[in-house]
Amino acid sequence: MKLVKAIIRPSKLPDVLRALYQAEVHGLTVSRVRGHGGEVESVQTYRGTTVKMELRDKIMLDIGVSDEFVSTTVDAICDSAATGSVGDGKIFVLPVDQVIRVRTREEDQAAVTPER
Repeated sequence: MKLVKAIIRPSKLPDVLRALYQAEVHGLTVSRVRGHGGEVESVQTYRGTTVKMELRDKIMLDIGVSDEFVSTTVDAICDSAATGSVGDGKIFVLPVDQVIRVRTREEDQAAVTPER
């Protein structure tokens, strides 16, 4: 089992969600985050003071998947989130030791398999 953490542009969220749904990847958490990557820093004036805006708004997706769905999930995100510009985001794939579905106490593979 893996935890796929993807950081993407907020404007690409609808496209990514659609692609994940079409790839039959279900069950995810979406968070608003701020971060700094390779984008060019912008400078803005606020009440007469010049402020360097270093942190950008991003969306972070946390998706727990079985090993068989890792490449499907990563491909769906990459294909739908890419604009070809710096700042498209990153995907981290992390190992997961254990998953427990709270309602049924199912564990591991059964806990990340969508119920039909």
